[in-house]
Amino acid sequence: MNLCDLAPEYMHSIAPYQPGKPISELAREIGLDESSIIKLASNENPLGTSPLAMEAMEKALNEVMLYPDGNGFELKNALSEKYVVNSDQIVLGNGSNDVLELAARVFLKPGTSAVFSQHAFAVYPLVTQAAGATGIVVPAKDYGHDIDAMLNAITPETRIVFIANPNNPTGTFLPAPDILRFLEHVPRDVLVILDEAYNEYLPDVSRVDTIKWLDIFPNLLITRTFSKIYGMAGIRIGFGLAHAELSGLMNRIRQPFNVNSIGLAGALAAINDTEFVKRSYALNRAGMLQITTGLRQLGLTYIPSYGNYLSFRVENGKTAAVYQHLLQRGVIVRPVGIYEMPEFLRVTVGLASENNKFLQLLESAVKES
Repeated sequence: MNLCDLAPEYMHSIAPYQPGKPISELAREIGLDESSIIKLASNENPLGTSPLAMEAMEKALNEVMLYPDGNGFELKNALSEKYVVNSDQIVLGNGSNDVLELAARVFLKPGTSAVFSQHAFAVYPLVTQAAGATGIVVPAKDYGHDIDAMLNAITPETRIVFIANPNNPTGTFLPAPDILRFLEHVPRDVLVILDEAYNEYLPDVSRVDTIKWLDIFPNLLITRTFSKIYGMAGIRIGFGLAHAELSGLMNRIRQPFNVNSIGLAGALAAINDTEFVKRSYALNRAGMLQITTGLRQLGLTYIPSYGNYLSFRVENGKTAAVYQHLLQRGVIVRPVGIYEMPEFLRVTVGLASENNKFLQLLESAVKES
């Protein structure tokens, strides 16, 4: 018997996560200069990385011969102070995806289930299936989470409910009262993971200190990341906040050096770079207005977004043609067919010049396709 045949069947049926196309890959494929290519596919910060983080990471290069602090002592202390939690409530991850997987490994196994929304982040079904559990997909409501339907979908076997807020790739957002009502009715033996990767992009009117909810709900895990507004996607560092007992379980199975020393140094500095966060937020708001205005002028519909990205509809079966038109001219956006949204493409908000080039090429793509 082939060795791989002995792996559990649910492993064989997993569809690997498909990341956005890298600039280098497109350059090889069509012979373009990398400097001429604009990547608007992976929700990266067009301003780059926090300058304070860059300076700290460059200094940390001098000690890469040493193992990182496996407990992330300094970063945990800084996060503890910023979010007013105890350090034993924090789980550090190789990106927030790592924290999601740790939670799945702790609570899911064959015979259990996890609930998540249609059109929600692709990692939720992936980590669920990797644990041998069953994924319960709840039909979306206006491309967002139908919170009442998700509550009704919980069974005695359910161990986790995933909620992305804002949601990727749709950009939809659940107001705080809706989530609070949901938490109040979820059984206490079901873990609710509130994935807030794009939290810093929320306008003040929509932002709520959800971390205070940890004092009320012992079955709540909040995940955040340094990949988005802090511009550290390539370093891979995220974190989870939860009750100490819950985070303690996750830390038991966490690899001792899952966060590298460069990432630890960068994240520690980035926390204090409020100026960079403000600039990134303002750029995103202006860029979102620029793109939505352009889409309306082209007669294209879109899903209003609370993140740093926007999903827009290309009707009449032209989605693939428009995507290829943009790709061949050096603009990378993201098809979202794997999210059961075959008529949509997702574009990341870029610099004003990048947004302008995207809109110009989109206009010609729509006319030609």
